[in-house]
Amino acid sequence: MVSSNAPAIPLLPYQIEAMRDRARFLCLFWARGVRKTFTATLKIVDYVFEAESQGKREPWNIISRGERQALEAMQEVKKHYRTYNVAAGEITGHDLWSESEGRHVKIYEVNTPGKSRILSLPANPDTVRGFTANIYLDEFAFHKDSQTMWKAVYPCLRGRLKMMVSSTPQGKGNRFYQIATDTTDTWSIHKTDIYEAVKQGLPFDIEMERRALNDPDAWAQEYELKWLDEASAWLSYDLISSCESDLAGDPLIYDGGTCYLGMDVARRRDFTVLWVLEERGGTLWTREVVKLRRADFRTQLDELGRLLSTYKVMRGCIDQTGLGEFLVDEAKRLYGTTRIEGVLFTGAVKQDLATQIKQKFEDRLVRIPIDRDIRDSFHAVKKTTTTAGNPRFDADRTDQGHADEFWACALAIHGATNPVTPIEFQTLGRPSPVLDAFAGQTRNSWGARFGSKSPKVGSRTGGFDL
Repeated sequence: MVSSNAPAIPLLPYQIEAMRDRARFLCLFWARGVRKTFTATLKIVDYVFEAESQGKREPWNIISRGERQALEAMQEVKKHYRTYNVAAGEITGHDLWSESEGRHVKIYEVNTPGKSRILSLPANPDTVRGFTANIYLDEFAFHKDSQTMWKAVYPCLRGRLKMMVSSTPQGKGNRFYQIATDTTDTWSIHKTDIYEAVKQGLPFDIEMERRALNDPDAWAQEYELKWLDEASAWLSYDLISSCESDLAGDPLIYDGGTCYLGMDVARRRDFTVLWVLEERGGTLWTREVVKLRRADFRTQLDELGRLLSTYKVMRGCIDQTGLGEFLVDEAKRLYGTTRIEGVLFTGAVKQDLATQIKQKFEDRLVRIPIDRDIRDSFHAVKKTTTTAGNPRFDADRTDQGHADEFWACALAIHGATNPVTPIEFQTLGRPSPVLDAFAGQTRNSWGARFGSKSPKVGSRTGGFDL
């Protein structure tokens, strides 16, 4: 029970129920946005506060999906201590060597007044071993290789300490699914979907958010806690998560190595996505991802030119289907026919691209950013069979695009699969007058359709700030 010495904290009934549950094994199977991490870290601080008021110590390890999430969880801990009117120590960061990743990873620590230690660290089997403590696994369904992580972390309990997990669902092939569907009464499971949370007072406009998301599968998974069938998904969530990394998507880490670029072209409904991969030791590391919405062709070519000048791109593969035909021709004129390759998205070509990207993921030879939109884009592609018996790879179109990130990355991998010999190149000049006329014609057609409001660049992400 929450300590009577603590100041009142406004909590909703489902949060209070979780706070009062003293089960050794606790699972918060909660929807997105209902404050899982907030409640779990508050519960940890309450455990520590109660133990230290009795002269005892209560060590905890918070294990998050990545380093950014680990720091955010620790910042929640600090906020809760201020709520309790107790001063905890400052958050300090330490580097710990990970043999499996071949690098140092950051762990965070805060010392409490009664000398209990709370650590927050990214999910990595190498880093969690050896820390005897109570365990909280934050967003556990999204941890990379959750089964291996479970084997590494469970012995830290020493047969007597507590375990708490929280997450929304992400497929059925991970350890969290086994926990959340447990029927042995080992786990005390608290399930709260968005409807129940709103019923109990959570401020959230369900209908508006559902319309804005415009993705029935994502809504069912993130907010209704449905276990989606992954049978037709080309890349499972577990496979995608296994290739995510904190270091992917950061342009500042680029050290001048050979790169490959993929560009999925769109003009109106979907996103134009440019994806840069750097080859390092046989593994393709994402260096930058750019996402443009309703950008005219001049803007798209400018962004392509920036990436080609920033990175040592040996080969750039661009979607040449439909509107991409003109952009590919112009890119070849500007940057050379040997460096730029147009790719027509026929059924056979899409099968080849999908097969190549899956092979890289299964061999763990690609690294992508930890990002929900990217993860969902990769998972959205499904393999179906036509009535003629031919394989078909496609995704439902939503406001988040049409699996644009998947195809941009697949094009970059295609470029790296059969690389050409390095060549010297020169920019041939500014885009041709034809481009100006074409761009103007496109703007005029938009003006006729939408009045004076011209298309705008939606979002532009130079890497991901993780």
